[in-house]
Order: sequence, then C-alpha cells, then structure tokens
Amino acid sequence: MVPGGLYFLTMTVVDWVDVFTRPVYKHIIVEALRFCQEHKGLKLYAWCLMSNHLHLIASTAEEHKSLSDILRDFKGYTSRKIVACIQEEPESRRQWLLHRFEFNAHLNPKVRHYKVWQDGNEAKELISNAFMDQKLNYIHENPVRAEIVEEPEYYRYSSAANYAGFQGLLEIEFMD
Repeated sequence: MVPGGLYFLTMTVVDWVDVFTRPVYKHIIVEALRFCQEHKGLKLYAWCLMSNHLHLIASTAEEHKSLSDILRDFKGYTSRKIVACIQEEPESRRQWLLHRFEFNAHLNPKVRHYKVWQDGNEAKELISNAFMDQKLNYIHENPVRAEIVEEPEYYRYSSAANYAGFQGLLEIEFMD
C-alpha cells in the first residue's frame, strides 16, 4: 500500500462464517475501529460491517504510519476478543465457531490457536473520484442488497447514517 493513499478494503472472516450476527461481536469491531482512529492514526471515510465481512474506505492520518500495520493490529486484536467472547458468553454455536477458527489456524503455521480473519485486506487504491463514488455507494448499499434494511442510512453498523446527516456509531472523514 502507498503511504498516505486512500483505500477500499475488505476484511473477510475465514470460511465466510457469519460471526457478526450478534451485537456483542459487532461491538468489538466498532470499539476496535474507534480505538484505531483515536490512537493509531486510522482515518475512516466509510465503513460497513456485514455478517461475515467488513468494508472500509480508509487511510492513515500520518504518511509515516502504515495502514497495513494498523489493519494487522486491528485483525489480531479483534480475533482474540471475538474468540474470548465466544468462549465466555452464551453462544449456541460455540463449538462450531471455535472449530472453524481452530481448523483455519492449523492451515497457517504462523497462527497458534484460532484464525478469525482471512489473510489480506483486498486493498484497492482509490485514485479517481468516480471509483471513490462507486465504492462508497457499494459499501452503503450492501445491507440494502442483503435485504436487511430498506435504506442504507437505517443500517446501524455503517457510515451511511453519517453521509445522510445523522449521527453514526463512528466519526468519519467525509469524502469530497
């Protein structure tokens, strides 16, 4: 990734497991994104958390900070928190979820116990206004296409509300 570049990113759960169906797991993602904004230099322009993946349009606040490093830390932290939450909270899918994450960890010698996120971030640099508009629309229409909401701004786990003039869960930088 180019330092200071603006990127469309997709982070996907291993095996496309629908882990983000419960609020407790969604809140882990929102709080981790907020922490990265406040302490790691993440500049967030748009986001949408679906049941098994997360879309972002993001950059770094400072050119010397690496977006790849921020995302690596985000994925590591959220993986540990999600697994701990699955182990501690009431979860009817506990055994199955942990098995999927443990199985995927064994496929990668760098991972010790559980692997929640697929490798990579599907980073695409946004180099034109048309491409930015396309990706912004794509992110915000995702819950509409999934028939979760009628209008993008009604989906709680997205920046669509911010762009519609409402208060979203996270502060964002508006794309001009």
